[in-house]
Amino acid sequence: MFFLTELERTLTLSPSYFTPTLKAYLHTLLYHTVEGTCSGQIGYIIAVMGVTEVGQGKIVGGQAEFNIKYSAIVYRPFKNEVVDGVVASVNKMGIFADVGPLTCFVSTHLIPPDFKFDPNANPPCFTSTEDTLKIEKGSKLRLKIVGTRVDATEIFAIGTIKEDYLGPLG
Repeated sequence: MFFLTELERTLTLSPSYFTPTLKAYLHTLLYHTVEGTCSGQIGYIIAVMGVTEVGQGKIVGGQAEFNIKYSAIVYRPFKNEVVDGVVASVNKMGIFADVGPLTCFVSTHLIPPDFKFDPNANPPCFTSTEDTLKIEKGSKLRLKIVGTRVDATEIFAIGTIKEDYLGPLG
């Protein structure tokens, strides 16, 4: 799920950056530092929407530290959330799907029994015995997140397509 949240970050600069464009440089440095990163507690920081406050710098060991408050769009996956993704890879153990910045694994135990793994296909895929459906690299997939694991800098998810209205899209 996406959220707009207020965050805070401390940036350290050397005195050589103390120019009339200091604030603009701090904004640019903030964007490059935090966008695309993942914090286990917050989630994936998708985009910085704006800087709300730049604190006064403090000199610490020949460097200056600036406390910056900003708003950002973050993505945090939740258990039982239904999401759409793109299949990144397929192997006999299951499917890896990219859901935005998150990689979600769908085990063969969480794939409907009418889908069988075809190792001889190029590329390898799961094919449906009843329909002409195929799950291969690049396929669009609707899945439900059944569990997440949060590390300090990464989030892992397990998904299922074994329920109604889940599986390959169009």
